[in-house]
Amino acid sequence: MDFPDESFDVVTACPCFGYFDQEVILPNIHRMLKKDGHFAVLFMAWLSEESEIAKTSEELVLKYNPSWTGAHMTRYSLDVPPWCGELFEPVHMLTFDQPVTFTRESWHGRIKACRGIGASSLSREEIAAWEQEHLSYLQTVPELFDILHCVSILDVKKRG
Repeated sequence: MDFPDESFDVVTACPCFGYFDQEVILPNIHRMLKKDGHFAVLFMAWLSEESEIAKTSEELVLKYNPSWTGAHMTRYSLDVPPWCGELFEPVHMLTFDQPVTFTRESWHGRIKACRGIGASSLSREEIAAWEQEHLSYLQTVPELFDILHCVSILDVKKRG
């Protein structure tokens, strides 16, 4: 879909931004933003080294998909990204910890949706085997629990 030039005050991208071709998407976002419009990039990563549940879930994903690169995320600080260049100027950069409450079912769904399982090249049989093992593990944890996440928000403003 083609959007008219300068038609948005704000454009947001949640974890998806890392999957876009920046050479294509950034000029288009710049074009679609109104004068002084903002582009906000948000990202959340669970901190598996600070949660036994997250760590065990990651280990099970890696058992079935050892090439998964989404494991072992740690805290990080935001720097001005090189892609800002001539198009954007940073306004706010914020990183903070946030506990996120899950049920066994919602955590299972969250992990199943990660690219290590749901968006991977695993066969149906491998996904079913992982799912059975993960659900069995989750029966050993409380019904309701928190997983600590590192959250980052990058707010940049359109230049020019």
